[in-house]
Amino acid sequence: MTTTLITGANKGIGFETARQLVAAGHTVYLGSRDSGRGSRAAAELGARLVVLDVTDDESVSTAAARIEADGGLDVLVNNAGIEGRTADGGVVNAADTTGDFMRTLFDTNVFGTVRVLHAFLPLLARSPAPVVVNVSSGLASISGAASSPAYVYPGVAYPASKSSVNMVTVLYAKAFPNIRINSVEPGYTKTDLNANTGTQTVEEGAEIVVRMAQIDSTGPTGGFFSAHGPLPW
Repeated sequence: MTTTLITGANKGIGFETARQLVAAGHTVYLGSRDSGRGSRAAAELGARLVVLDVTDDESVSTAAARIEADGGLDVLVNNAGIEGRTADGGVVNAADTTGDFMRTLFDTNVFGTVRVLHAFLPLLARSPAPVVVNVSSGLASISGAASSPAYVYPGVAYPASKSSVNMVTVLYAKAFPNIRINSVEPGYTKTDLNANTGTQTVEEGAEIVVRMAQIDSTGPTGGFFSAHGPLPW
Protein backbone atom coordinates (compact mmCIF):
# COMPACT_ATOMS: atom_id res chain seq x y z
CA MET A 1 0.00 0.00 0.00
CA THR A 2 1.24 3.50 -0.85
CA THR A 3 1.88 5.80 2.11
CA THR A 4 1.51 9.52 1.42
CA LEU A 5 2.13 12.67 3.43
CA ILE A 6 0.35 15.90 2.47
CA THR A 7 1.38 19.10 4.22
CA GLY A 8 -1.20 21.79 4.91
CA ALA A 9 -4.00 19.30 4.38
CA ASN A 10 -6.68 20.19 6.90
CA LYS A 11 -8.47 22.37 4.30
CA GLY A 12 -8.48 23.52 0.69
CA ILE A 13 -6.59 21.70 -2.05
CA GLY A 14 -4.61 19.70 0.50
CA PHE A 15 -7.79 18.36 2.09
CA GLU A 16 -9.30 17.47 -1.28
CA THR A 17 -6.06 15.79 -2.38
CA ALA A 18 -6.14 13.74 0.81
CA ARG A 19 -9.76 12.77 0.18
CA GLN A 20 -9.05 11.59 -3.34
CA LEU A 21 -5.90 9.68 -2.41
CA VAL A 22 -7.61 7.94 0.51
CA ALA A 23 -10.32 6.90 -1.96
CA ALA A 24 -7.58 5.61 -4.29
CA GLY A 25 -6.24 3.35 -1.54
CA HIS A 26 -3.37 5.40 -0.15
CA THR A 27 -2.56 5.49 3.54
CA VAL A 28 -2.58 9.27 3.96
CA TYR A 29 -0.90 11.28 6.67
CA LEU A 30 -2.72 14.58 6.88
CA GLY A 31 -0.25 17.28 7.90
CA SER A 32 -1.72 20.16 9.90
CA ARG A 33 -0.26 22.86 12.14
CA ASP A 34 -3.41 22.86 14.25
CA SER A 35 -4.09 19.56 16.00
CA GLY A 36 -7.79 20.27 16.52
CA ARG A 37 -8.58 21.15 12.90
CA GLY A 38 -6.28 18.40 11.74
CA SER A 39 -7.96 15.78 13.93
CA ARG A 40 -11.39 16.68 12.61
CA ALA A 41 -10.20 16.62 9.01
CA ALA A 42 -8.37 13.31 9.41
CA ALA A 43 -11.38 11.69 11.08
CA GLU A 44 -13.66 12.87 8.29
CA LEU A 45 -11.41 11.42 5.61
CA GLY A 46 -10.13 8.27 7.24
CA ALA A 47 -6.59 9.68 7.20
CA ARG A 48 -3.90 9.78 9.90
CA LEU A 49 -3.15 13.11 11.55
CA VAL A 50 0.44 14.26 11.87
CA VAL A 51 0.94 17.64 13.52
CA LEU A 52 3.35 19.43 11.22
CA ASP A 53 4.42 23.07 10.94
CA VAL A 54 6.66 23.41 7.90
CA THR A 55 8.30 26.53 9.37
CA ASP A 56 9.53 24.69 12.46
CA ASP A 57 12.50 22.30 12.36
CA GLU A 58 11.50 20.40 15.47
CA SER A 59 7.94 19.92 14.28
CA VAL A 60 9.14 18.55 10.93
CA SER A 61 11.71 16.26 12.55
CA THR A 62 9.12 14.89 14.98
CA ALA A 63 6.72 14.20 12.12
CA ALA A 64 9.42 12.41 10.14
CA ALA A 65 10.34 10.25 13.13
CA ARG A 66 6.70 9.33 13.67
CA ILE A 67 6.12 8.33 10.03
CA GLU A 68 9.41 6.42 9.94
CA ALA A 69 8.39 4.48 13.05
CA ASP A 70 5.07 3.65 11.41
CA GLY A 71 6.81 2.09 8.41
CA GLY A 72 8.01 4.78 6.00
CA LEU A 73 6.86 7.01 3.16
CA ASP A 74 6.33 6.66 -0.58
CA VAL A 75 4.79 9.97 -1.65
CA LEU A 76 5.34 13.50 -0.32
CA VAL A 77 3.01 16.31 -1.36
CA ASN A 78 4.43 19.70 -0.38
CA ASN A 79 1.13 21.56 -0.37
CA ALA A 80 1.44 23.95 2.59
CA GLY A 81 1.65 27.52 1.36
CA ILE A 82 0.56 31.10 1.97
CA GLU A 83 -0.15 34.05 -0.33
CA GLY A 84 -0.18 36.83 2.24
CA ARG A 85 -3.29 38.82 1.39
CA THR A 86 -4.14 42.13 3.06
CA ALA A 87 -6.76 42.38 5.81
CA ASP A 88 -9.46 43.17 3.26
CA GLY A 89 -8.49 40.23 1.03
CA GLY A 90 -6.46 42.15 -1.51
CA VAL A 91 -3.07 41.32 -3.00
CA VAL A 92 -0.05 43.07 -1.47
CA ASN A 93 1.24 45.07 -4.44
CA ALA A 94 4.83 45.72 -5.47
CA ALA A 95 4.99 49.15 -3.83
CA ASP A 96 3.94 47.71 -0.45
CA THR A 97 6.16 44.60 -0.59
CA THR A 98 8.80 44.67 2.14
CA GLY A 99 11.71 42.42 2.97
CA ASP A 100 9.88 41.15 6.05
CA PHE A 101 6.81 40.30 3.97
CA MET A 102 8.96 38.41 1.47
CA ARG A 103 10.68 36.56 4.32
CA THR A 104 7.35 35.42 5.75
CA LEU A 105 6.19 33.96 2.44
CA PHE A 106 9.53 32.37 1.65
CA ASP A 107 9.70 30.78 5.10
CA THR A 108 6.57 28.77 4.40
CA ASN A 109 6.57 28.38 0.63
CA VAL A 110 10.27 27.83 -0.07
CA PHE A 111 12.17 27.11 3.14
CA GLY A 112 9.26 25.00 4.37
CA THR A 113 9.37 22.91 1.20
CA VAL A 114 13.11 22.39 1.58
CA ARG A 115 12.80 21.72 5.31
CA VAL A 116 10.26 18.95 4.70
CA LEU A 117 12.18 17.52 1.75
CA HIS A 118 15.37 17.35 3.77
CA ALA A 119 13.68 15.54 6.65
CA PHE A 120 11.83 13.00 4.51
CA LEU A 121 14.41 12.23 1.83
CA PRO A 122 15.87 9.30 3.84
CA LEU A 123 12.40 7.74 4.07
CA LEU A 124 11.64 8.33 0.40
CA ALA A 125 14.98 6.77 -0.57
CA ARG A 126 13.80 3.46 0.93
CA SER A 127 10.59 3.40 -1.12
CA PRO A 128 10.50 1.31 -4.31
CA ALA A 129 8.72 4.14 -6.20
CA PRO A 130 9.18 7.46 -4.38
CA VAL A 131 7.35 10.56 -5.57
CA VAL A 132 7.43 14.22 -4.56
CA VAL A 133 4.82 16.75 -5.70
CA ASN A 134 5.57 20.41 -5.00
CA VAL A 135 2.47 22.56 -5.28
CA SER A 136 3.49 25.65 -7.22
CA SER A 137 1.47 28.18 -9.24
CA GLY A 138 1.07 29.36 -12.80
CA LEU A 139 2.20 32.73 -11.42
CA ALA A 140 5.65 31.17 -10.96
CA SER A 141 6.33 31.11 -14.70
CA ILE A 142 9.04 33.68 -15.40
CA SER A 143 8.49 33.42 -19.14
CA GLY A 144 4.77 33.98 -18.61
CA ALA A 145 5.35 37.02 -16.42
CA ALA A 146 7.82 38.47 -18.90
CA SER A 147 5.90 37.92 -22.12
CA SER A 148 2.21 37.14 -21.59
CA PRO A 149 -0.31 40.03 -21.67
CA ALA A 150 -2.60 37.81 -19.58
CA TYR A 151 -0.17 37.91 -16.64
CA VAL A 152 -1.63 40.70 -14.49
CA TYR A 153 -0.85 39.71 -10.87
CA PRO A 154 0.17 42.93 -9.07
CA GLY A 155 2.20 41.34 -6.29
CA VAL A 156 5.82 40.22 -6.06
CA ALA A 157 6.35 37.91 -3.08
CA TYR A 158 4.01 35.03 -3.89
CA PRO A 159 5.07 34.53 -7.54
CA ALA A 160 8.74 34.89 -6.57
CA SER A 161 8.37 32.27 -3.85
CA LYS A 162 6.73 29.81 -6.23
CA SER A 163 9.39 30.45 -8.90
CA SER A 164 11.89 29.45 -6.23
CA VAL A 165 9.88 26.29 -5.52
CA ASN A 166 10.18 25.44 -9.22
CA MET A 167 13.96 25.83 -9.14
CA VAL A 168 14.06 23.67 -6.01
CA THR A 169 12.07 21.06 -7.93
CA VAL A 170 14.46 21.01 -10.88
CA LEU A 171 17.61 20.82 -8.78
CA TYR A 172 16.32 18.15 -6.39
CA ALA A 173 15.16 16.09 -9.37
CA LYS A 174 18.68 16.24 -10.79
CA ALA A 175 20.23 15.40 -7.42
CA PHE A 176 17.89 12.45 -6.77
CA PRO A 177 17.14 10.80 -10.13
CA ASN A 178 15.47 7.80 -8.47
CA ILE A 179 12.74 10.03 -7.01
CA ARG A 180 10.07 11.46 -9.32
CA ILE A 181 9.98 15.15 -8.26
CA ASN A 182 7.67 17.59 -10.04
CA SER A 183 5.96 20.95 -9.57
CA VAL A 184 2.27 21.38 -10.30
CA GLU A 185 -0.06 24.31 -11.01
CA PRO A 186 -3.51 23.64 -9.54
CA GLY A 187 -5.08 26.68 -11.18
CA TYR A 188 -6.94 29.60 -9.64
CA THR A 189 -8.87 27.64 -7.04
CA LYS A 190 -11.29 29.03 -4.50
CA THR A 191 -9.59 28.52 -1.11
CA ASP A 192 -8.68 30.48 1.99
CA LEU A 193 -5.20 31.03 0.50
CA ASN A 194 -6.59 33.59 -1.96
CA ALA A 195 -9.44 34.84 0.26
CA ASN A 196 -11.79 32.58 -1.72
CA THR A 197 -11.44 34.67 -4.87
CA GLY A 198 -10.57 31.68 -7.07
CA THR A 199 -12.74 30.48 -9.92
CA GLN A 200 -12.13 26.73 -9.74
CA THR A 201 -13.46 24.20 -7.25
CA VAL A 202 -11.09 22.33 -4.97
CA GLU A 203 -11.92 19.16 -6.91
CA GLU A 204 -10.64 20.83 -10.08
CA GLY A 205 -7.59 22.24 -8.32
CA ALA A 206 -6.60 18.93 -6.75
CA GLU A 207 -6.81 16.97 -10.01
CA ILE A 208 -3.22 17.55 -11.15
CA VAL A 209 -1.86 17.09 -7.62
CA VAL A 210 -3.56 13.72 -7.31
CA ARG A 211 -2.50 12.66 -10.81
CA MET A 212 1.17 13.46 -10.21
CA ALA A 213 1.10 11.85 -6.77
CA GLN A 214 0.22 8.55 -8.47
CA ILE A 215 2.86 8.37 -11.19
CA ASP A 216 5.18 5.37 -11.20
CA SER A 217 8.94 5.06 -11.63
CA THR A 218 8.62 5.63 -15.39
CA GLY A 219 6.82 8.94 -14.93
CA PRO A 220 8.29 12.39 -15.56
CA THR A 221 10.62 14.15 -13.17
CA GLY A 222 11.91 17.70 -12.91
CA GLY A 223 8.86 19.10 -14.69
CA PHE A 224 6.14 21.70 -14.20
CA PHE A 225 2.59 20.58 -15.00
CA SER A 226 -1.00 21.75 -15.00
CA ALA A 227 -4.06 19.63 -15.65
CA HIS A 228 -3.59 20.45 -19.34
CA GLY A 229 0.06 19.41 -19.66
CA PRO A 230 3.60 20.77 -19.22
CA LEU A 231 4.05 24.46 -18.46
CA PRO A 232 6.85 26.87 -19.42
CA TRP A 233 9.30 27.86 -16.74
